[in-house]
Amino acid sequence: MKLKEIPINDLKISRHNMRHGGKAPDVSDILPSIRESGVQQSMLVRKEGKGYGVVAGRRRLCALRIIAKETGKTLKAPCGILEDGDNSAAIEASIIENIARLPATEMEQYEAFGRLKKSGRCVEDIAAYFGVTEIKVKRILALSDLTPEIRTLYADEKIRVSTIRALTLATPEQQADWLALFNDEEQYEPHGNELKSWLTGGNNISTKTALFELADYDGTIITDLFDDDSYFRDPDTFWEYQSKAIATAVKELRTQGWSEVIVMDRGETFYAWEHSKRPLEAGGKVFVEISHNGQVEAHMGYLTAKDAKKIDAIIGVGTDKPSKAKTSKPEMSGPLYSYVGLHRHAAARAALIENPQTTLRLVTAHMLTGSRLWQVNTHKMGAIKDKTRDSLETSICHNTFLAEQKSVRELLDILWEGAQLTEAGHSYSCAAMFIKLLDFTDDDVLRIMTCVMAESLSSSDLLVAAIGHVTEIDMKPLWQPDEAFFEILRDNRFS
Repeated sequence: MKLKEIPINDLKISRHNMRHGGKAPDVSDILPSIRESGVQQSMLVRKEGKGYGVVAGRRRLCALRIIAKETGKTLKAPCGILEDGDNSAAIEASIIENIARLPATEMEQYEAFGRLKKSGRCVEDIAAYFGVTEIKVKRILALSDLTPEIRTLYADEKIRVSTIRALTLATPEQQADWLALFNDEEQYEPHGNELKSWLTGGNNISTKTALFELADYDGTIITDLFDDDSYFRDPDTFWEYQSKAIATAVKELRTQGWSEVIVMDRGETFYAWEHSKRPLEAGGKVFVEISHNGQVEAHMGYLTAKDAKKIDAIIGVGTDKPSKAKTSKPEMSGPLYSYVGLHRHAAARAALIENPQTTLRLVTAHMLTGSRLWQVNTHKMGAIKDKTRDSLETSICHNTFLAEQKSVRELLDILWEGAQLTEAGHSYSCAAMFIKLLDFTDDDVLRIMTCVMAESLSSSDLLVAAIGHVTEIDMKPLWQPDEAFFEILRDNRFS
């Protein structure tokens, strides 16, 4: 059986439906649930003429028609399509509709799915029988690998959904170890994402981070059916393969002409504001950043600030001829230079206190370029689901921010493709940006600062909630439930 979402305008009640031709059914019991969460159980349909006839799911179709009329939206329904010409199967499906309803809880579903599995039915057959997706069947059957004690804890609501789902990744030995911790009042047992880390050796190393072909990997890969991801069970084996792949990538970069490729220590962070952007022709290097979670990123075309300063001094940047190495005695000794510098620094601090407009520009310059003591990072969406990313990219609020960000970039002449405001340090030093901002009005500087703050706003729930409270955000005109929202809601129905 093929599963497909079909517009309800293409659906009608099939003549093979045992209630075909009857009066409109009472759907008051299911209408609130479908309004909130959509149709959770697929309807069974067959091709009839230009559209499809609903063999099983008449009440769900009627409820969707009511909602479509209320909202004025064109709705789709999840459908399992029966093979053409099989009238007997259509009639049988209509009868089964009254007895093969999907049980309410995950544990009840496991019992039902388990009985079919023991009778020889495969995942595809079970999914077709209940009119649900194969991934849903796999998720429920994953509970069969858990010990009865763990399933009982979940049934008694002593452990959360996130915990039992993480335990589906555990070996029998790991399940036993976790149970021992749970039953020991003096020990702490991990839960949720912390449990997932415990099961995967301390780091959730996703297969998405691998630079090598997974087909060549001899270690164990565990699949998280509830997170659409897979993980390496043994970190040491993963890093053995990943290190070889990194070495191969480094050789490839060197063949491309990069004179130096620096592989950073695992866990060491690359800070762009501590480096100067330089192309290959100007001596730029490649810095390979390796995170503990397996991710590898090559930062191409950079020099450390110290190396960049040396090169600029040698080639005489800002002069008509190369500078010569100084051989004469400096005007001030080291201690005297430090003494003068500290007093100048103290004077600058005092001056800032008396000049808030100047301070406003200096703060904004630091936010844009960073400094030895400042680091401002752009908020990254991270590894979210594609459907969530697509929904966000079409949202009113996100596009309002992008439009303002583009205008501010143009105001600052930060025009390279895909630039973030906090990457201004690639072209400007903090001092240069400060001088540049002196020519801007207070309103323009506040506009720039506001946009940088929005770009680097943390996703902390408490912080976002506080901003919403103070600014009195009204979400109604800014967001409406979309297909991605309802799809995620259906996926997490039993959370």
